[in-house]
Amino acid sequence: MKYWRGYLTAAVIALFSWLLMDFCASHTILVDMVYPYVSRMIQTFLAQWGSGAAFCVWQVLLVVLGLGTIASIVLMIVLRWNPVQWFGWVLTAVSVLFFLHTGIYGLNIYAGAIADDIRLEVTEYTLEELEDAVTYYRDQANTLATKVNRDAAGKPVYPSFRELAAQAKDGYETLIYEESFSIYAGAMEPVKELGWADRYTSKGILGTTIPLTGEAAVNPQAPTVSLPFVMCHEMAHRMCIASDADANLSAYLACRANSGIEFQYSAYFMAYVYSYEALSGMKAAEAKAAAQRVSAGVSDLLYQDLVDYRNFFSGSKKEPNLIGKTNEMYDSVREEDYAAAGFCDLLVSWHIQEIVLPLQGEQNANRFDPYDESKVDISGIVNAKK
Repeated sequence: MKYWRGYLTAAVIALFSWLLMDFCASHTILVDMVYPYVSRMIQTFLAQWGSGAAFCVWQVLLVVLGLGTIASIVLMIVLRWNPVQWFGWVLTAVSVLFFLHTGIYGLNIYAGAIADDIRLEVTEYTLEELEDAVTYYRDQANTLATKVNRDAAGKPVYPSFRELAAQAKDGYETLIYEESFSIYAGAMEPVKELGWADRYTSKGILGTTIPLTGEAAVNPQAPTVSLPFVMCHEMAHRMCIASDADANLSAYLACRANSGIEFQYSAYFMAYVYSYEALSGMKAAEAKAAAQRVSAGVSDLLYQDLVDYRNFFSGSKKEPNLIGKTNEMYDSVREEDYAAAGFCDLLVSWHIQEIVLPLQGEQNANRFDPYDESKVDISGIVNAKK
């Protein structure tokens, strides 16, 4: 029986984790009312605790864990421990880590959507509305592409990683204090550089957030234009916004609200990347024609940045379908692009609500009304009411 105690302990912990997740999945309103605030407090505490180290604490702990595992294997051989019993306690350790992750962060997947917190109405939209949104993001990116600093070869030249990381919080503070989006009142510590960046680059990974240490980390080798966006994306995860689509929208809003031109360009650049990928991935002939019309308006500078961004993912499964002036197309949307499609839905809804509808309101306000005496000259009419 003693050989199976580890397995039994691991099973009990795993069952408790599953029951907790099942309960939260059935009581999402209750979760949304309480859990994110508690989780955000924990993440803020952990982020402040780990901010004293310039490196990623979790990577050091990962190395220690790996060495500890190797040492335990050696001891198992030397001291002739029972391997079945040893593996049972390994499973227990894994179960404990999973339970801790679930308890302090994982249940955020059952919280409400970010759209509810920022007063965004997500609705169905037409192909024309999608094309209008993609065109808007393209035009903004075209304009801002000319304003960022560039070298002699036309490559973007941004401030250092640490300077960008320190500035990333400014956009979130604007959203909190000027637009009253309290959902972003979380940890504002700068993101950290990922160690062993080459490994992450080879897999097309731009960043990651580890809730157990409260650390948001970004690959320093990420394409320059995307760095501000990725920083804000990982900060959103650390603020307990678990969904990738919601974290992307948060990053877009934070970068857009930031005073730094690099952040603003990154916002519209990434918005164009995601929304265009969704448009160009549609099979309908009308969508392909719309994608061609949009891509034809990409400026030379934006096109160059799109190529550099796509080259980062060369050979990776995450390679995006970015279309410049070559008008190449994939025949279908890949299965792993559901998060990207969700972000596109949010982007289009945001464009309709924040850009299109206010513009229509202004046009309606300026429309001629023959019954409005302030807009009609009645001085020449004999029987006009005075």
